[in-house]
Amino acid sequence: MTTTTGESTAPARVVRDAYEALADVVRPLGDDASWLPTGCAGWAVRDLVFHLTADAQRALVAFHTPAAGPPDRDAVTYWEDWRPDPVGAAHGRRWNRVAASMFADFGPLRELYLETAAAAAVAAAATPPASPVTTQGHVLTAGDLMLTLAVEAAVHHLDLTLSLPDAPPPSPAALHTARTTLDGLLGHAVPLDWSDSHYARAATGRAPLTEVERRILGPDASRFPLFG
Repeated sequence: MTTTTGESTAPARVVRDAYEALADVVRPLGDDASWLPTGCAGWAVRDLVFHLTADAQRALVAFHTPAAGPPDRDAVTYWEDWRPDPVGAAHGRRWNRVAASMFADFGPLRELYLETAAAAAVAAAATPPASPVTTQGHVLTAGDLMLTLAVEAAVHHLDLTLSLPDAPPPSPAALHTARTTLDGLLGHAVPLDWSDSHYARAATGRAPLTEVERRILGPDASRFPLFG
């Protein structure tokens, strides 16, 4: 991928920067802050951190699960399986909340997340980007998997900081990766002067479209959210 300045950025660096930016948000949080609401409906900070921990664990497993067959998804088409599903989302929210509640104090969950995310970033750097790996029932190149992880990290970074106005922002490279991915799903560059952050929120259903935006998007408006 390339950054907005045209500088080439390796996928492992993109996911590392995304995870390090998230770690900077999570590291100073105490138990009280872990109960603040996030941009994920029904989830407090601690619930979202538990989800992020599971995602980093999935990354670790994937980087150590070589695939025999060729990729059937790339960094864009991977998200085609993640269309909005109200029933599935409700079940997922409930399961995640119950599982996260097993941590009576936020401290151990915070440390588990920080350790797991750091390990996933190391594993990404050690995995050749062209190697096929398995995750979520699909085969991707490791490099494409890294980009999907960076996109998820960027979107959830925005969710996590909803009630943390002084928290550091997401990695610019990860947000740019999210924009590139969303343009890929849309089939062209979005015809609106959105920041990377707002585009990520609007295209995943976190920020409702205005009537003016719907008019500019035209028929594409009915395709939003592009994933969620």
